[in-house]
Amino acid sequence: MSLFERYLSVWVALCIAAGIVLGSLLPGTFQFLASLEYGSVNFVVAVLIWAMVYPMMVAVDFSSLARVHERPKGLIITLAVNWLIKPFTMAALGVLFFHYVFADLIDPANAGQYIAGMILLGAAPCTAMVFVWSQMTRGDPNYTLVQVSLNDVIMVFAFAPIVALLLGVTDLEVPWETLLLSVVLYVVIPLAAGAWTRYRVVGKAGPGAVGEAEVIRFTARLKPFSILGLLATVVLLFGFQGHVILGQPLLIVLIAVPLIIQSYGIFAIAYAAAWAWRVPFPVAAPCALIGTSNFFELAVAVAIGLFGLNSGAALVTVVGVLVEVPVMLSLVAFANRTQAWFPAEETAIGAGRSATARPTAGQGER
Repeated sequence: MSLFERYLSVWVALCIAAGIVLGSLLPGTFQFLASLEYGSVNFVVAVLIWAMVYPMMVAVDFSSLARVHERPKGLIITLAVNWLIKPFTMAALGVLFFHYVFADLIDPANAGQYIAGMILLGAAPCTAMVFVWSQMTRGDPNYTLVQVSLNDVIMVFAFAPIVALLLGVTDLEVPWETLLLSVVLYVVIPLAAGAWTRYRVVGKAGPGAVGEAEVIRFTARLKPFSILGLLATVVLLFGFQGHVILGQPLLIVLIAVPLIIQSYGIFAIAYAAAWAWRVPFPVAAPCALIGTSNFFELAVAVAIGLFGLNSGAALVTVVGVLVEVPVMLSLVAFANRTQAWFPAEETAIGAGRSATARPTAGQGER
């Protein structure tokens, strides 16, 4: 692992500070970049996410996807945590903190708005960034793709009913353009580009182990661009929201507390379930990280549509964006340090592949 990767959390902290400072010094520039969006999906951020996601999509072996049902444990954990646990624990934490623990520190009239924002985040599992976290833990790219794809399909049908149930809102309107455009931009397009690239790389190197080795070398060369994409995304996100942090620092901290507790709690539930069920690490790490990370574009869009741009609900979803990257990086580091807790089984889904949970060519020990 390079020196740059070893101290990635330091670079992220510097990028957070840089984003806040640049957002304050160059508000016009960041407002222009923020305006380059459709359906609450920012195209600049989308391009940077492509840079992060693309290397993992190149590693996806389509021929192996048909065998994913032979290893259902990771899928069961992901779906149970995302749809039977996470939305309800998020709502419970919101009620606990904003109606009781922080009751004397916030305006009671806004408590319901903060709870609503937490519910919106809890009902929207991650679509894009989870590919980055999976790559950083050397997760099985084929399995991660299937996990994300299943979540996307379920989200189309389950997001509105779950949010309506927890909010008590019967006329909830889901911004379908945000949901569908995000799936296309963050999953379909980079997946198509990755599949085409893999076809060309394997076509030149030859099928079998030789072609697979060339794919590994190719993705290793792309890894620095993936990390740079992550850092640039952090600068942009914190530049967009720097005025919020500087304008209401205490409120930001109060909102962040239950969000952080939720993140670590959900990860602990999924990770412990994977450990108890003896799920191999390249599947266990992504299945725990998927439930922890949030689809913040969708949550922000719904919060603005339901409650308004300056509402407490919208503010909570924004804080969710701000705390996610540092929290997820800490969980990635923890997962990499504890991978010995999990069995070193075959990581690939497809037949004829025997990669194990040790680093592949072009990757060093973490």
